[in-house]
Amino acid sequence: MVLLVFQISSTVAQSNLTYPVVDTKQVTFYNNFVEINEPAAGEAFYGQDAQYTGNAPSYEDNGDGTVSDLVTGLMWQKTPDLNGDGIINVADKLSYFEALAAADTFSLAGYDDWRLPSIKEMYSLIIFSGIDPSGYEGNNTDDLVPFIDTDYFGFGYGDTDAGERIIDAQLASSTLYVGTTMNGDETMFGVNFADGRIKGYGTGPMPGQNVDKQFYVMYVRGNASYGENNFIDNGDGTITDNATGLMWMKNDDGEGMVWEDALSYAETSEFANHNDWRLPNVKELQSIVDYSRSPSTSNSAAIDPMFNCSVITDEGGEDNYPFYWSGTTHSNWSTNTYGAWGAYVCFGSGLGFMEEPPFSGNYILMDVHGAGAQRSDPKMGDTNDYPHGNGPQGDVVRIYNYVRLVRDASITGVGELNQMENNLKVYPNPASDYINVNTTAFFSGMSTLKIIDLLGAVVYFKSEGLTSFEKINIQSLNPGIYFLTIENKEGIFSKKFIKK
Repeated sequence: MVLLVFQISSTVAQSNLTYPVVDTKQVTFYNNFVEINEPAAGEAFYGQDAQYTGNAPSYEDNGDGTVSDLVTGLMWQKTPDLNGDGIINVADKLSYFEALAAADTFSLAGYDDWRLPSIKEMYSLIIFSGIDPSGYEGNNTDDLVPFIDTDYFGFGYGDTDAGERIIDAQLASSTLYVGTTMNGDETMFGVNFADGRIKGYGTGPMPGQNVDKQFYVMYVRGNASYGENNFIDNGDGTITDNATGLMWMKNDDGEGMVWEDALSYAETSEFANHNDWRLPNVKELQSIVDYSRSPSTSNSAAIDPMFNCSVITDEGGEDNYPFYWSGTTHSNWSTNTYGAWGAYVCFGSGLGFMEEPPFSGNYILMDVHGAGAQRSDPKMGDTNDYPHGNGPQGDVVRIYNYVRLVRDASITGVGELNQMENNLKVYPNPASDYINVNTTAFFSGMSTLKIIDLLGAVVYFKSEGLTSFEKINIQSLNPGIYFLTIENKEGIFSKKFIKK
């Protein structure tokens, strides 16, 4: 991935991003029901996720049971096959407490600094080329498509031989919900790469069981700052996150709308001298969730109080906070309406209608998945068609969701500088001993060359005698991801490289 930086106005220095949001990898276009051809500007459904490409997923299999994410700087355990028998099934699962404790003694590929990932780290691996199998009644998973790149990572659906559902493929995170769900349950946020969602799961036993709920586990290491925001109020109704390089509107739109209207609203918005606002993809939207906040504990939405969040009246007649649309379609395996649901993020309670006791016909509205969950709603329709919600936890269905717009904070100057930036060459990449830097004569003269690590520390500096070709000894650097930057009167230009 090439990173270009140009310091002008409120532009963010991309080479210093500690929380780059990985793109969803959604390349298919949808209307309210099915796949369509790519819409042109001004046409219905223009501006959805597949219209915009962010930091494309990029991985390196290290051949030692680990995978490096070349975008985030995180290194992952390659597979949740914890017992190493070559099969991913219920025997590999751990409870939340077991997973947290086992990280302290986990060792792989010569590293012993592994940790249970946060929910934002875990969600960085999700891709929305997956197909949700919810409602699928067979046991054969060969034709199903998970929400993770199986070219690099091991993945297992639920173990049906052990009585699990196909969608019981939740991976544990270290992030506990600050509130509680169901009937006061302590709750952990997990990512389900089978059905493409973030939900809150009780850390204790499931009803009728005497062991704590079990999860797949993949440990992570590196870039300890990943998932931490660095918000700056620009004083013009916008907020820039210097960690992700995204600029957000401080206010939401103030009312609910269907998905198609949300796309149109985004594409026609002009604000703070910018006309390139868009509906965020679901991973961008999840990046601004503040998991330390919730309606029941902070009396606020799960977002930094620097943002303004509309107050709504929820399905129980109580004050609450909205779900927000993303531009991402949550595709389902169903034949005729596989593109009918759009992904949203709960900034208020993740409400659902739970039947208590089962089959009693008595439904109770409660927070079933927590503020910060990611679920999906029909793109159009009538909420009265879902009197008890949708799915096994009765997720409330709203259809008319709110909108918070985003744009790339560093977009200014990109068009002019692409050709200049392409003159900066760093090779070999990855490298172990030396890198060669071919800057061309454009960069010679009064320029400064730096190598910066993921924490922003300058590990190499040169400003005197810089020529159009430099050979730099990197043998003393620790293995990992670095950014080589050239700064001169034209701006700051950067290339990412990997030290093996």
